[in-house]
Amino acid sequence: MSSEKTPSSASSSSSYELCKGFNGLEKVLLRDARGSSAEVYLYGGHVTSWKNDHGEELLFLSSKATFKPPKAIRGGIPVCFPQFGNHGTLEQHGFARNRLWTIDDDPSPFPTNTLNKAFVDLILKPSEDDMKIWPHSFEFRLRVALGPGGDLMLTSRIRNTNIEGKPFSFTFAYHTYFSVSDISEVRVEGLETMDYLDNLQKKERFTEQGDALTFESEVDKIYLSTPTKIAILDHEKKRTFVLRKDGLPDAVVWNPWDKKAKAMADFGDDEYKHMLCVEAATIEKPITLKPGEEWKGRLELSTVSSSYCSGQLDPQRVLQGS
Repeated sequence: MSSEKTPSSASSSSSYELCKGFNGLEKVLLRDARGSSAEVYLYGGHVTSWKNDHGEELLFLSSKATFKPPKAIRGGIPVCFPQFGNHGTLEQHGFARNRLWTIDDDPSPFPTNTLNKAFVDLILKPSEDDMKIWPHSFEFRLRVALGPGGDLMLTSRIRNTNIEGKPFSFTFAYHTYFSVSDISEVRVEGLETMDYLDNLQKKERFTEQGDALTFESEVDKIYLSTPTKIAILDHEKKRTFVLRKDGLPDAVVWNPWDKKAKAMADFGDDEYKHMLCVEAATIEKPITLKPGEEWKGRLELSTVSSSYCSGQLDPQRVLQGS
C-alpha cells in the first residue's frame, strides 16, 4: 500500500511516494528522472538508502539493522540531535533519531531549485517526555532532496520556539554511513594537517599528518574546523564520494573495526570492511539559539568516477574545484 503525493498548488512542489517499509514503518521514496533514488523513514527522519542511476546502493545499511523503535536504525544517515555522542547528559547521539517525524506539506519558505521536485520536508517537535529530559521547545525541519544529477542533499533548520525567553545549546551530526568495497582500499582526502579529538584516547587533541587518511584499525576521530569539502576515494570501485557541508565545521571519521563490530548486536561481524562513517557535524563549539533564532546545517553528497594515480586522488580538482 503506497500513496503518491504530487504538486497540488504552486506553493507545494514536492513529489514523493509514501509507503510501508520494514516492520510496517512508514517511509518516503524519492526518485529522480534519471533513475537515482532515496528512501527516508519517518522514524528518525532517517535516510536509509541512496542509489545512483545504475541502481547501485551508495549508503551502508547493516544487514542486522532492527527497524524496531526505540532502537535507532544502524546505517544510512542517522540525525544526531540535540547531542552528538556522549557530549552531554542525554542518551548517545540524542533523541531525534529515535522519534517519529511527520511530513510537513506546508513548510516555511525555503530557497530551492524549482526544477527539482524529488524532495520531502519533515518536521520534529518535542513531546512532553522529550521536554522532561531536554526542557526546550524547538522545531526541527529537515528537507531531503535529490538533485538533478542524483546528488543527495539534506538541509536541517532548527528553531528555538521557547516562549519564556530561554536560549538553548546543542551539538549535531549527520552520521553518514558510506558503502565502500574494502575499507583497506579507501582513502579520505581533505582532512590532512587538521586538528582532531581522538575518542579512543579520551578525546585528547592531536594534529593529523600530511597524508590522506587510510584505514588499518579502529578509528573514531572528531576533526575540527574542517574544509567545506571532503573526498572519500574507493579504489576498487573507482568511485569518489564528495561531501560538501555548510554550517557544519567539524567532521567525524569512524569505523568500529573487528572487535567492536562483534560486540554490536545490530552490526554484522565483518561488515566493518564495507562501511566508513564520515560525518558532517558541529561538536567542538555547540550552537546556541535564542528564542526565535534559527540555525541551518546543510550536507550535499555526490559521486564522481575516479582513478588511483601514484597514491593521489585523481583528479585533484574534486577538492579544489567548485
